[in-house]
Amino acid sequence: MRKLIGVAVLACMTSMLAMAGETPKPEVFGGYQFTSTDGGWHASGWNGAANLNIWKNVGATADFSGVYSSGQNLYTYTFGPVVSLPKHGISPYAHALFGGAHAGAYGFGEGGMAMMFGGGVDIGNKKFAFRAIQLDWMTLRFNGFTDKNNVRVNTGILYRF
Repeated sequence: MRKLIGVAVLACMTSMLAMAGETPKPEVFGGYQFTSTDGGWHASGWNGAANLNIWKNVGATADFSGVYSSGQNLYTYTFGPVVSLPKHGISPYAHALFGGAHAGAYGFGEGGMAMMFGGGVDIGNKKFAFRAIQLDWMTLRFNGFTDKNNVRVNTGILYRF
């Protein structure tokens, strides 16, 4: 029985080392963002993200963004898991991001919570990729008010280390 357990442990360790060799490099993204809220507010701005892959297809993402329109602004800072399926230079992915938000108008603002569920497609080689589209359904909560039907769309450049 001890030999069987020893062989099982050795097999698990070997497979973990093999998986570690296949882990993609960290990546950073920067680009354009358009946000539309169900209240009729539309804004343009920027989006930046960093992704650290834990296993071949699973990683953790930190996402930061800011949009501006007519003296109003919205900043988000979210974190969460991402799952990707890279193949032949095309990498579709899905993520669930949770964190905070800050909305302001004319110098005044308030903090709240943000959740985003979505994904996108990256197209490119091992070092550089073009984020063809990232589409997120976004929920915002400020001071007891929840705004559930918001969407944000991103596009830009991805660099893999």
